[in-house]
Amino acid sequence: MDPSAPGASRGPGPPGAPQGPGRERWIDAAAGPIVRPYAMTRGRTRPRGEPLDIVAILVATGAPPPEPGRLAREQRRLLALCRRPHTVADLGSELELPLGVIRVLAGDLLDSGLLAVQRWSTPTPSVPPHVDQNLLRRVLDELRAL
Repeated sequence: MDPSAPGASRGPGPPGAPQGPGRERWIDAAAGPIVRPYAMTRGRTRPRGEPLDIVAILVATGAPPPEPGRLAREQRRLLALCRRPHTVADLGSELELPLGVIRVLAGDLLDSGLLAVQRWSTPTPSVPPHVDQNLLRRVLDELRAL
């Protein structure tokens, strides 16, 4: 058949078109190659240690990685972002990854001592917290104004 004839195959087709049997279709040409979340986490769906809340604040410890070449690209990006404190939810948004993936990757970095969870200090029971009545009234007034 003449390749210039109408309806003739002109190669692999438009970007994102299936390339053969069993091939997945991309959403659009700009999507790029798809890496499944389970490939990033090596099939794990939960961190090995304590589960991380989505509002947990993570910060890089500054410790050098034991084997720098063994960190995944996403883990290196996560560490770079955590030079400044970030919540798990913010990291998911910044890296455009599901929260479950962020929790597993961050859990690995916590286990290796490269990340830490920033904990807030709680007031000691013997010292009551200072309550500014004027501030509370202003907040209440502003909430009512909404």
